Amino acid sequence: MPAEPPVRVVSLVPLGREVTDALSRSAFGPFSVELLPSLVAAQQLDGSVAALLVGADEFVACLGSVPAVAAAALLVVSDQPSALQIAQWLESGAHEVLTPDECTAASLPRRIRTAIERQRIDRDARTAYATDLGTGLPHQQQLIEHISHLLALREREPSPMALLVLRIEGLANTEARLGREAANVLRRKVAVRLRAGVRASDVVASLGEDSFSVLLAAMLSASDAQHVGAKLLASLIAPFKVAGHDVAVAASLGIAQYPEDGSQPQVLLQRAVGLANSGAAQGRVGFANFGEAGGSTPAAANDD
Repeated sequence: MPAEPPVRVVSLVPLGREVTDALSRSAFGPFSVELLPSLVAAQQLDGSVAALLVGADEFVACLGSVPAVAAAALLVVSDQPSALQIAQWLESGAHEVLTPDECTAASLPRRIRTAIERQRIDRDARTAYATDLGTGLPHQQQLIEHISHLLALREREPSPMALLVLRIEGLANTEARLGREAANVLRRKVAVRLRAGVRASDVVASLGEDSFSVLLAAMLSASDAQHVGAKLLASLIAPFKVAGHDVAVAASLGIAQYPEDGSQPQVLLQRAVGLANSGAAQGRVGFANFGEAGGSTPAAANDD
């Protein structure tokens, strides 16, 4: 039976020859180890990397600039990290936190394998539960993770972003007239129009039976959110063809801006949802934003 190929490990943290030799022979691997001189070199890595070791100062920059991070277990090496720092790194996507003294031949192979297994479990859980089966879009928990990731990047380089929530009216009427499957088809078609109306880097997510969200990851100015919101509402004006019938929907829109309206994922989402639910749904362009609502989150309502 052929031997399994070594597990690829890349480190931006210096590791001694004794450590790399131990990794290559370890029963927890075996691992093939590449030592890189800088974050710039790591930016060219592909998805075959199973584990990536980075220093504390490189962690945030690594999240935003190294594509391999998406598929790799991420280990942060820091001298005397505080409990708060460890919690923040783990929340932002790290799978293990080590001190330089723990990067030894005796302990590092096991710690790397532990991080790889944590990453696999996290990935499997996201795959199983992070998708709305009716539309194929990410659901709310995955949206929160996207927002958290972007907020972590903005700790070092602040820049505006916005969260849009659209509440759709007409789904319940479609279900009553044409049946449950017809309503599901309508939801999918609404999702397709929303996805087609934004950039590939933006995140469109499902927030349940009658609401969708759009996370604008990068904007030049706050007015970009209003422009995109108006464009999305306009895209929903034309009727949808469902089960041989022309079906129209109405929509209301709420916009929460970062950093003006909040700096936590749940706060931004709550404000955008509240504004969308408080506004009158329209079959033409219109939107509500936090400033127009007088600076407080309205009570949620569902008029569909």
